[in-house]
Amino acid sequence: MAERQNTGNPKVDLVYRKRKNKEDMKYQLVSFGMMIFLTVLAFIAVGYNGIDHWFTVPFIILLAVVQVAFQLYYFMHMNHKGHETAALFLYSGVFVAALTILTFMTIVWW
Repeated sequence: MAERQNTGNPKVDLVYRKRKNKEDMKYQLVSFGMMIFLTVLAFIAVGYNGIDHWFTVPFIILLAVVQVAFQLYYFMHMNHKGHETAALFLYSGVFVAALTILTFMTIVWW
């Protein structure tokens, strides 16, 4: 059975879908490699005695934020079209959570 010709319709065009899937898989593998590297960096930061904990804790939090971004955009496919509503709810939830944390930190410290 011969492959279908380019129809201009991405839902039907098998060549386009194969190329897109291959590209997505490449991005996922690169993202996975970066997350493994960031995890190794976090372990090194904790295990190395020469680094002060005042640097280690914010560094690990920064690495965690970067890994969450990788998870959302590449493994949960938030970089694809059609996920704008989900992204809106997700970012709204992050905003409310950050605002709540800031509020309670302000209440406790002052």
